[in-house]
Amino acid sequence: MANAIKLRKPSLSGTKRFIFFVGLIAVLFLVIETSMLPRKNRVASLFSHGEITLHSNSVRHAKINNISFNDLANSSLALDMVKKSSPAYSEENMKYSRKTKSQNLVLKTDILASELKHRPAFKVNEKISHDESASKNLTEKYIEVTERDPMLHKGSETAYGLSLESKKEINKVSRNDKTARLQRNYGPSNTSMWQNHLVVRKTKLTMPPRNVIPIKEMNRILLHRQASYPSVKPRRSSKRDQELLSAKLQILNAPKIMNDQELYDPLFRNVSMFKRSYELMERMLKVYVYKEGEKPIFHLPILKGIYASEGWFMKLMEGNKKFIVKDPRKAHLFYMPFSSRMLEHTLYVRNSHNMTNLAQYVKDYTLMIATKYPFWNRTSGADHFFVACHDWAPYETRHDHMEHCIKSLCNADVAAGFKIGKDVSLPETYVRSARNPQRDIGGKSSSERHILAFFAGNMHGYLRPVLLSHWENKDPYMKIFGPMPPGVASKMNYINYMKSSKYCICAKGFEVNSPRVVEAIFYECVPVIISDNFVPPFFEVLNWEAFSVIIAEKDIPLLKDMLLLIPHEKYVEMQLRVKKVRQHFVWHSKPVKYDLFHMILHSIWYNRLFMKKSR
Repeated sequence: MANAIKLRKPSLSGTKRFIFFVGLIAVLFLVIETSMLPRKNRVASLFSHGEITLHSNSVRHAKINNISFNDLANSSLALDMVKKSSPAYSEENMKYSRKTKSQNLVLKTDILASELKHRPAFKVNEKISHDESASKNLTEKYIEVTERDPMLHKGSETAYGLSLESKKEINKVSRNDKTARLQRNYGPSNTSMWQNHLVVRKTKLTMPPRNVIPIKEMNRILLHRQASYPSVKPRRSSKRDQELLSAKLQILNAPKIMNDQELYDPLFRNVSMFKRSYELMERMLKVYVYKEGEKPIFHLPILKGIYASEGWFMKLMEGNKKFIVKDPRKAHLFYMPFSSRMLEHTLYVRNSHNMTNLAQYVKDYTLMIATKYPFWNRTSGADHFFVACHDWAPYETRHDHMEHCIKSLCNADVAAGFKIGKDVSLPETYVRSARNPQRDIGGKSSSERHILAFFAGNMHGYLRPVLLSHWENKDPYMKIFGPMPPGVASKMNYINYMKSSKYCICAKGFEVNSPRVVEAIFYECVPVIISDNFVPPFFEVLNWEAFSVIIAEKDIPLLKDMLLLIPHEKYVEMQLRVKKVRQHFVWHSKPVKYDLFHMILHSIWYNRLFMKKSR
């Protein structure tokens, strides 16, 4: 027996060695095979599913309301739809899943199960919980610190959209290595696009625009588009379309009014048409406000700072009982209540110089609205609007899905895609006190204003250094300064200068818009707008040449001479008109007739009417 055992041992040991070598050879074979494949095909080679096979019902329901699956597949909304429909993912979807998870974007899709009865509602990324009051206090504190110099504090290291691990990973990359940072955060496919964006933006900040559209040409464009705007024909007609066409005809045939007690004729292109349009708006207009979207990007109005216009409009629109309807079938217009300021504050990765995730977030929201409701696709979004004051809003909303909607923007730059006659130029109002937005309003009479022109501000962009190089400390009647010292005393000094000056220089910064335009009107100082391609607020109804001076950027060396050429009598008349127009640029806790809230809503209504074809 002992001998038998001794004979078996070598045999058993040899079998183990044989199995070990066979396994080792198999592992080496797999390693060599996969290492020779392209990186994007390795996952597919290890799993039997190289492609995603969608159930026919999934494809059919992915085309709800004419939204194709190809559109949805590129969004985070479609990601979970793909997951539920497939046993495995393609490399592209896995890559996008990892990107979405790392950014941790929060978007409440809230797609009703009634629209997809055979499936539950879409699964979304896990919602980040916030204590609402704490979040709001933190946000307001941040806004207060950065409101006067926002470009020096873009983004926040406490942004909700990134995990701590992601931030540490980003910080490991050298700040000078922009290409590596972009590839790390957004993948090589988007890197070249955003490198081009960086070049374009750097050029925009350091050089004047190549093509300039003067104010006279803007007037011509407006009249042409109002006469024949290439509007999108609704896929199906509705009673609301007929109501809008009827209102347009009544405005075009408005009775002539003279010496109106509430409206000052010289301020308007056509005061009779404006008054009739405003009356019809008050009587007819109904707006549906989408409930989708989570705070802080949605439904959280910021009421202080230079971007307060979008917050005040959001607050007053959502709380309005006169214009809002609960049934979207009764609405003429649809409001998407997101804050471009909070979008930047929440999702932007500081120093990344990349707005891809911001634009994708807005696109996802738009696709969700179009998927859940039939109204967007009926007009391709032409009866939808948003109100956004942040400088980046034109870039965040430039994607094709929002091409036809009405964009109310502070950054109303015709060179950046702003469409005169469709989009609305939103006044940028610097609100210092949310409780009293009209604080310090008013100014001295024309005879008490001994300063010819005043400007003070940070050296943002290419234009302001040129302004100071020609006029700082060059003339006692030209008070042209750089940034004023921080503090309450300095702010009061700034206001006193505006109240004591005949003309207030509104020079562009990084973008074409400036809160100084409305500040000048507040303090009864005639605005001097120096910003090529800037469309002044409410351009479709107001006659800006009646109460402001618009000077081309190239004419800065002639600034004093051009102002002195204006006769004193004309200046007195212009200052009176500034006082008269002020009622249209003031916020009230409860909206009053012809105030800023109503003027914004009216311009959106007015442009929508003139986008409708009469036949």
